[in-house]
Amino acid sequence: SAGGIHKPSFSDPALLLPSQCRLYFLRNKERISISAASKLLANMLAEYRGMGLSVGSMVCGWDKKGPGLYYIDDRGARLKGPLFSTGSGNTFAYGILDSGHRPDLSVEEAYDLGRRAICYATHRDNYSGGIVNMYHMKEDGWIRVGRTDVSDLLYQYSEEKK
Repeated sequence: SAGGIHKPSFSDPALLLPSQCRLYFLRNKERISISAASKLLANMLAEYRGMGLSVGSMVCGWDKKGPGLYYIDDRGARLKGPLFSTGSGNTFAYGILDSGHRPDLSVEEAYDLGRRAICYATHRDNYSGGIVNMYHMKEDGWIRVGRTDVSDLLYQYSEEKK
């Protein structure tokens, strides 16, 4: 969550999930599927239902079935989909995503759409951070696309409108 405070504890699902995935690999000599990893996190969070957690998380990656993206909330609910937004500014981000998303976006167009969605969500939501950190999950791992200050993006977008 942008700007949120996270104090991990020994039983923190964010710390337990990677160790459970590594344990699966050691036992089975293959990586866990994205679906199974997301189900593990959903089950961990379901154990804390009603205890005041506020979590909106995404699990993404590639496995034998190809790319996968799952949204998991603090009740342990789990959804598979092509795109998600989470955090306090997500309604603003969805406005941009829903109006600009197409299945045939180029990689650069997808980066631009993501930057705009995060930028405007951050600009409109008082509780969001001020930096767009963008990563791209590829078949062979993730890459960092960039880190951009929202103020710089807002200036750039306002200049484009002129």
